[in-house]
Amino acid sequence: MSDVTLDQATDQTAPMLEVESLSCAFDRDGEVAQVLRNVSLTLEAGVTLGVVGESGSGKSMLMKSIMGIAPRTATITGTVKLAGTDLGALTPGQHRRLIGRKVGIVFQNPMSSLNPVVRVGRQVEEATRFHLGLSKAAARERAISLMKAVGLPDAEQCYRQYPHQFSGGMKQRIMIATALACQPDLLIADEATTALDVTVQRNILDLLHRLKAERDMALILVTHNMGIVAGRSDQVAVMYGGRIVEYGATADVFTRPRHRYTEALLEAIPRTDEAAHSRLATIPGRPPVILRPTPGCPFAPRCRYVEPRCQVEDPPILESDTPGHTYACFVPADAHQELPA
Repeated sequence: MSDVTLDQATDQTAPMLEVESLSCAFDRDGEVAQVLRNVSLTLEAGVTLGVVGESGSGKSMLMKSIMGIAPRTATITGTVKLAGTDLGALTPGQHRRLIGRKVGIVFQNPMSSLNPVVRVGRQVEEATRFHLGLSKAAARERAISLMKAVGLPDAEQCYRQYPHQFSGGMKQRIMIATALACQPDLLIADEATTALDVTVQRNILDLLHRLKAERDMALILVTHNMGIVAGRSDQVAVMYGGRIVEYGATADVFTRPRHRYTEALLEAIPRTDEAAHSRLATIPGRPPVILRPTPGCPFAPRCRYVEPRCQVEDPPILESDTPGHTYACFVPADAHQELPA
């Protein structure tokens, strides 16, 4: 199938991304590690989705499974559609061409994402030459333009330099430029600010927000920091134990959380109106071990509202009183008692 046919296959009326019952498992010496469990979500064009949860909740593996870059030892089931195109029905070559042009991703650690022995300009322009067929001169011009757009000073000089000549924040800007090279319809930022200090972190987030608005892209922000998605996302998916336990509009999830894990995450955020030296709220226990899955709700061992059925039954996905707000909890938080925004 040619690139033209792939472009024509996209449905302009379909959601930008549809994920249905996506699961991912690994076989480790006869033991099955279930990393993702029946994850479903929908993302419209131009919308920002925040995916939040503790380390080990399955956020990064969800993004890799969506893009088709999960380890080869992974067993993946479910459906992923990009603008109406079923990615699972494509050949490897078709999948590579479609994902490379339509989806960009910025990984957590730019130090390991950039090739240390290749000039950064060549790394930024590589995708444009492969996917768009640009000439060397045109690819260089676009790479320099992108490096200017992400705020790199003296982009022409940066084009000729190597990764070790840049700071962590500048490396991440280079990764963003690389992800935007083919003008994708969807950009995934997989904990792209975790290793940066708070000032650089804010600059990178502001940059992503501005570029998303200018290019009318859909954006997925993956993070363990609830504060990052609070004012920068339209929708929030809260993940725990490889599942989405709560999903909805950001305002609804933050002011009227229903799942007890979401409630606990919000309570753990430090507040400026609390008395000095107040003890910070914490979530007791540890995240579940994927090699030793327990029946029932994965959050049950850490939940202070746990009931006997929580430990033996999987809670179903329920609708809140707000349209589009779903959760999976037998003992949900009081929806009528709003938390401070």
